[in-house]
Amino acid sequence: MRTILPFLIVLLGFQGFAEAQGAPRVGRGAASKYFGQRTPDQEEDEQGAKASSYVGNSAASSGPTDHYLALHFGKMMSSTAYEWGTPSKQKDVGDFTGGLTYRVGEWKNSMDLNLRIDFIQFKVAGSGEQKPLKMSILPLITFPDASSKFPLYFGFGAGPGVFFRQTDNEASLTLDYQLIAGARFFDVFENAGFFIETGLKNHLQLWNSGQFNGTFLSAGAVFTF
Repeated sequence: MRTILPFLIVLLGFQGFAEAQGAPRVGRGAASKYFGQRTPDQEEDEQGAKASSYVGNSAASSGPTDHYLALHFGKMMSSTAYEWGTPSKQKDVGDFTGGLTYRVGEWKNSMDLNLRIDFIQFKVAGSGEQKPLKMSILPLITFPDASSKFPLYFGFGAGPGVFFRQTDNEASLTLDYQLIAGARFFDVFENAGFFIETGLKNHLQLWNSGQFNGTFLSAGAVFTF
């Protein structure tokens, strides 16, 4: 008994000291006391942190939408003009072609809507040293979409064309249409790649009967950013 009594005295004294220092206690009562001590400001901060985390995770999961820009330059391989410059049919009147294509919209997992600005120089009889030069502005649909990174693509487009230089007594405005097929290789060097493209570039002159049909081959650089 004399041995146990000092031990009990020391144990009770240690417990009183721990309670005086605010030592953590466990159990349902302690948990209720802990949750009851949170202030409205603390709860608001916690809710804001959860909302920020949700927004951040959503943005990370959706990912950025790539921009697509292609620059091309090529040659008209074969072409025929009807009633343009002369009443007779002419062969190989197409010369050089070049321009750019920029994606302005996307049907996800399907196709792209692009804006193509295209330039073509011609060699038409009767034009002398002033070779006709035309700019086309074409809404161009290509598939599959560029975001798929699939190397092969196909497309078609139509829109107005305007001549900066034209032969005498010929219309300066045309209705242009293109059918294209190509292969593109993305991110060959960082965000830059290259492509090769072929197809048809045709136009009908407005207000007269002039017409041009041609095939082309072009190549260039493609950028995603």
